[in-house]
Amino acid sequence: MFGIDDPGIWTAYLLSAACLIFAAWYGITRRNEEDEENDGNDSNNPDKTSES
Repeated sequence: MFGIDDPGIWTAYLLSAACLIFAAWYGITRRNEEDEENDGNDSNNPDKTSES
C-alpha cells in the first residue's frame, strides 16, 4: 500500500498518528483546568521572602 510493504513502517505511522490524536485530545481537555500545583501565589511558600 502506497509503496510501503514493510509492516514495521506502517506500525510506526499508526503509532505516531495515535500519539498525535492523544496529544491533541489531552491538550484540549486539560487546557482550562486550574493549575493547583502552582497558581502564581507564593504567599504560602516559606522559602520566598518579600522585600517590601
